[in-house]
Parts: sequence; structure tokens; C-alpha cells
Amino acid sequence: LNSWRPVSSRWRYELAYEATALRRRRKVFAKRLPPLTASKHPGSKLAKHLNHTAISQSANLIMAEDTRQDKRASFSITEHSANGMARTSAVASGKTGTSKKLVIKNFKDRPKLAENYTEDTWLKLRDAVGAIQNSTSIKYNLEELYQAVENLCSYKVSPTLYKQLRQVCEDHVQAQIHQFREYPFLCSLDNLSFLKRMNRCWQDHCRQTIMIRSIFLFLDRTYVLQNSLLPSIWDTGLELFRTHIVSDSAVQKRTVEGILEQIELERNGETVDRSLLRSLLGMLSDLQVYKDSFEERFLTETNRLYAAEGQRLMQERDVPEYLHHVARRLEEENDRIVSYLDQSTQKPLISCVEKQLLGEHMTAILQKGLSTLLDENRVTELTLLYQLFSKVKGGLPTLLQFWRDYIKSFGGEIVCTPEKDKDMVQDLLDFKDKMDNVAQSCFARNESFINAMKEAFETFINKRPNKPLILMRFSLLRAGNKEATEEELERILDKIMIIFRFIHGKDVFEAFYKKDLAKRLLVGKSASVDAEKSMLSKLKHECGAAFTSKLEGMFKDMELSKDIMIQFKQYIQNQSEPSNIELTVNILTMGYWPSYTPMEVHLPTEMVKLQEVFKLFYLGKHSGRKLQWQPTLGHAVLKAEFKEGKKELQVSLFQTLVLLMFNEGEEFSMEEIRAATGIEEGELKRTLQSLACGKARVLNKNPRGKDVEDGDRFNFNNDFKHKLFRIKINQIQMKETVEEQVSTTERVFQDRQYQIDAAVVRIMKMRKTLSHNLLVSELYNQLKFPVKPGDLKKRIESLIDRDYMERDKETPNQYHYVA
Repeated sequence: LNSWRPVSSRWRYELAYEATALRRRRKVFAKRLPPLTASKHPGSKLAKHLNHTAISQSANLIMAEDTRQDKRASFSITEHSANGMARTSAVASGKTGTSKKLVIKNFKDRPKLAENYTEDTWLKLRDAVGAIQNSTSIKYNLEELYQAVENLCSYKVSPTLYKQLRQVCEDHVQAQIHQFREYPFLCSLDNLSFLKRMNRCWQDHCRQTIMIRSIFLFLDRTYVLQNSLLPSIWDTGLELFRTHIVSDSAVQKRTVEGILEQIELERNGETVDRSLLRSLLGMLSDLQVYKDSFEERFLTETNRLYAAEGQRLMQERDVPEYLHHVARRLEEENDRIVSYLDQSTQKPLISCVEKQLLGEHMTAILQKGLSTLLDENRVTELTLLYQLFSKVKGGLPTLLQFWRDYIKSFGGEIVCTPEKDKDMVQDLLDFKDKMDNVAQSCFARNESFINAMKEAFETFINKRPNKPLILMRFSLLRAGNKEATEEELERILDKIMIIFRFIHGKDVFEAFYKKDLAKRLLVGKSASVDAEKSMLSKLKHECGAAFTSKLEGMFKDMELSKDIMIQFKQYIQNQSEPSNIELTVNILTMGYWPSYTPMEVHLPTEMVKLQEVFKLFYLGKHSGRKLQWQPTLGHAVLKAEFKEGKKELQVSLFQTLVLLMFNEGEEFSMEEIRAATGIEEGELKRTLQSLACGKARVLNKNPRGKDVEDGDRFNFNNDFKHKLFRIKINQIQMKETVEEQVSTTERVFQDRQYQIDAAVVRIMKMRKTLSHNLLVSELYNQLKFPVKPGDLKKRIESLIDRDYMERDKETPNQYHYVA
């Protein structure tokens, strides 16, 4: 037994009980005690092991007598059952011959107890219990006390013994309440001292109950276990402590108030004894009064505290600081749950904190700080905001709405502010990148937030019809981007296509993009032909082949023109009178390119001669075709001499005509220049302004000024200086006039009218008869650009007037197709 003896006294006495059972097995082999494996007390597995060991040892002890006489003798065991039958079985055989038999018989009847044994034994046990309760030494051997309890239980004294033990324990607990009820004591102690006294009383009670149960373990594991209505000795101790101490109103109130005071001190930043709180709250939980006596009041106080704190801090602190405070408070409360609160409190406590610090202030937090967080790109705080709002009922839908409104507002400001038109496309790309990063990094790639962002972009980007499309048409592929790598250009194009998807009325983009692409190709201002083709491929993938067919035709024309010019140069070299002017001509198919207003200008004789030579060359190869010269996008390189030295000027054809006049004279008026060149007045003013009022002023204007007026006179600036040898002055060709924008827009709307008419006739031809509402619905499904119902009604009326369809005579809203 010494090798099995554990350190704890509680387990030591259980082993003593098992050892007693072993001794009883030696005396009464046939008698079987109740099985211990079903016991609800500790040590049952060990009891099962010892029970089995006792039986085997009792047989071995008896058999040992015979085996000592003759170790080689064979023997058998005769088992006697209760009905008197015996069965003999051979166990071992050392050699042939007679075998000795071992017969095991029942002992005689159980001896009777002495007359005063019960009373004397109870007095011993009561003294031992009193010594435990008073923390004094026990007079008797603990094994002797355990054996006494077993003896009483064996002789059917268990009910009386159980009642007597309960009464003794109850008397002791009732006496303990006086230390908490005495008025001077109750008033003299502060709450912390009171809690310590209560905890000491509880700890003493638990220790005493465990010790008493160890002595009366046999009673607890036989009689009490067999009577399901009786509480165990441990449960009885808890019941008595709950009934006579904790259920006392004054004691319970003081205890709960003390615990709440300690928790409030900790919430205010002070250090408290967490082990004391853990012990006392564990006491309330063990006594099954935690929820009613403590939790309800604790949650009420928590609710009050955080409601006041939320109101105060929302006014005192900015949103990032407030969010970090809320996160810290939640972390603290979770730590309290782990440290000393019952786990059942976790859900209502955290819900209370989230409701008072977040739920009640969701709108105020977002109104006060969301815009600032997004403007400053505060990723950490935005992530925290999302995490906190995801815990509150209705938090994410509220955040989603404010997120959508912010994007609409900020984006609308970019699109609808004319002063920002210059940087609109880049601002939109940067804003989209920023919002994408927030959705990915801060909002956990929430699908709802990503969809809301797309919806918001589509809303605000179409607030100013066609303007983003007009600005996007440049596609950031002008000469200023020639230093960009192919990877950078490809990334820029991908971003542009993302914005492009949000825009309605892509036909406007097509019109402006085609006009600017023509300028870039003809003037040589494109950053990269490969990048232009890549953009074209993306547009084709996004909008279909019909959208880009004309744009692809423009590239084909440019490639064919290169081949034609190679042949033309060979043709020129074979001429008897070669020219000192190098001519490059681009042959454009009229259906592919934007329409340009023909302008008759007075070209120099050498230029006219070259044009005639090219005309003969081209028509000789392609009979039946007609050539129409377009000087608008022509450009040239002039060699000029200044005091500083020779320079090369890269200028437009109109600038060329103006500058060549100063080979014939020193000074000319605007009217003289217009008469000599034949350039239209508005275009001439722009040309003269670029030569005399820009950065490279190769002409002087008199009087000085930024604008060109009638009567102004111009002379050659011989003192012109520039650090470069070749100077570009033809940027004016890339600039778009207001008239060009208006003209392109009007042409797009005119094309839209044709598309509406064609769609109406197509639908009516198929349906024959249709109501107005159904016809409008079908039109919205087929048309790829935004259109107002009023505009549709006008086109329908126009078709009725032109006898393509007619109204029903009885139902005016019904239309019939007219074949």
C-alpha cells in the first residue's frame, strides 16, 4: 500500500478503504461487495483493480499451504456454489499419481456488534468532525475512523449516520454566519477586507468538507450512492453553505457589491487581486447563485458604465483614437472572462460592450470619421473599423451605405469640377486604386463592399455625361509617355479599361478616341504603336469587333501608306528634276477616319508641284480613285537661321505657310497673312498665337499680348534663342478646340438618332403590333447608350410621320408596323 499512497489525504483514505476491502476478502471469499466501478466518486478505477487483486490473492494464500509441502504435486480446486454443488477442476499436473484437492468453504455467520458500539463509535466520529471544523488535531487514527464508518454501514446504521453527520455540519455552518451578521464587524470592515474574510470562510469550508468526506467515504459511496434522492457529502456541504451563509441577504449584498467595486476599480486602471475575485465568483458558481445574485447586476452596471463612457468619449476623442479605445475595452473584458468571470457571462458581456460603445454610435462614428480615414488612407484604423462593425448587429450594412456614399461624393467631385478636368483621368485611376486597396486590405474582400464600390463608380462617373469619356480618349499614350516602359503602359491601359467599363454611352468614347487616335497617328505623337494596338485589342474584347473595326482600318491605312511611300521615293529618284523637299503622304480611307472639313489654302509652288507628281504616281497605280488633300493635319520641318545659329522647327502645315512668308518680307499684318495663305480666320489666329505668344516665339507681335486681334502686326524674331536644335512648335495640332468638341458630340447624337430609328423599325417589323411601354422596354434592351424616354418618344413620332408605323385607331398607345 505504501507504493500506492498519493500525497493528498483525500486519496489516502480512499486507498485505506480499498485495503480494508482486501482484508475482508480473505475472511469471506464467497461474499461479493457491491461493484465500485459505477461510483461517482474519485478512485473507482483503482478500487476495481484492488477488488480483482483481493480475490486472486485470497486464493493464492490458501493454495500456498499445500504447494509448500510438495511443489510438484498436482492439485485441483473445488468450487462450492450457493446451492451446495461443488465442481472440481484440474489446475496443474507435475506427475502422474494422486492429486491433493483444495476446498474453499464459506465462513460462519457474521459476528454481532457490542451493545454500545454504535453510540461510542458515533461519539468518536463526531469528535473527529469537530476537530476538523475547529482546525485542531484529531485524537484517533484516520484509518480507524474510516473502519468505524465502514462497520456502521455494514450493520445498517447508514441512514442514522448520514442524518447525524448532516446535523453536525449544519450546526457548524449556522455558527459561521454570526461573524458576518454582527453589526460592529459588518460596518468596520471595508469591502476588500470583507471579501477576504468571506473567501477565507469559503476556503476553510471546502477544505473541511473534503476532509470529512474522506473519513465518511464508505458512507458516501454506498448508502448515498444507492439513494439517488440524497445529496452526496460534498453537495450537502455546498447546500448548507448556500442556505445559511450566501443566501443571507446582507452577506450576499455585501459580497456582490464588493466584487463589483473591485471590477470597477480594475476597469479604471487600478490593480486588483484577481485570484480573490476568481475564488469568490467560483464560489457563487459552485453554489448555483452566480446568475441570479451576480451576473444580472454585473451586466446592469456594465451597461451603465459603458453607456456613459461612450457618450463622453465620442465628444472628447477623434474617431481613430475612439476605435482603438473600443478595441482595448473589448480585449480587457475578454481577459476578465478568462481570468475570473464565468464563461456563461462572455456572450452577454461582450454584446453589452459592443452595443454601448459601437451600436449606439455607429452613425456618429461614420459621419465623424469615415471620410477622414479614407482621405488619409488610414489602413490600420479602417481594418479595425470593419472588424468592430462586423461584430455589431447592423454594423456592416451601415458601414456599406456610408462607404458607397463616400465614393459617390468624392468621385462626383472629381468628375463634376471643371477645374479638375486636366487631371480627371489620372485622379479617377488613383481613386480607383485607393478604393480597391481599402476593399482588399481593410474590408476582407467582402463581396458586398466590392459590388457597392462598382455601383458607386458607375453612378458618379456618369453624372457628367460624356466628359470622362472625352478626357479618357487620350488613353495616356501621347508623346509625353514615351519614356514609360511597355509594362507601365500596359498597366495604365488596364486601369483605363476598368474605368471604361463603368461608363455609359461608349459610342461617345469611340468618336473622340477615333479623332484623337487619328491625330496621334498622323502627327506622330503616339507613345507606342504597340501600346495603341494593345488598347485596341482591349476595346475589342470589351465592346466587340464592330466597335473597333474602323479603328483597325486606320492602322491598316498607316501600314499601306508606308509601303506606298517607299515606292514613291523610288519613283521620285527616277524623275529628271528631283525636288529638294521630301514629301510624305498618308493615304486615308474616308470611311475609317474622322471627317475633316475641306480647307483650300495657298501652298507654295514647290509643294503644289510635288502634290501633282504624287497624284500622277498614285492614280497611275490605282485608277478610278479620287484623292482629296487634307492640310489640317499636315506638318513639316523648316530650317531657319537666327543670330544664334541654325535651328530646325517642327511645325504644322499652317505654321509653315505663315513662316515662309517672312522669306519675302520683314513684317506683315494679320489681314495680309490671311490673304496670302488662305487660312480660315479662327485657325489663323490660333496659328499666329502659337508662333508669337507661346514658349517658342519665332515671331514678334505688335502690340504685345496673349491674344491675337485684327490689326496686329508680326515680324520675324531674329534674336530667338533656344537650347535645342530641333524645336517642336506644332503642339497646337494636338489641342482640341471647343468647336471640335461640339461638332464631335453633335455627330454622335445624330448617329444615335439613326440607331434609335433603326432599332424601332427592326422591333416593329418583327412584332408587327406592340404597345408603347413594351416598345420602350425593348429599345432599352437593344440600345447600348443611355437615352431619355422623351427622346425615344420623339423618334417614334418621327417614324409615324414618315409612315414607318402608325397608331391604333382605338388604342393610341398601340403601334402597328406599316410594310
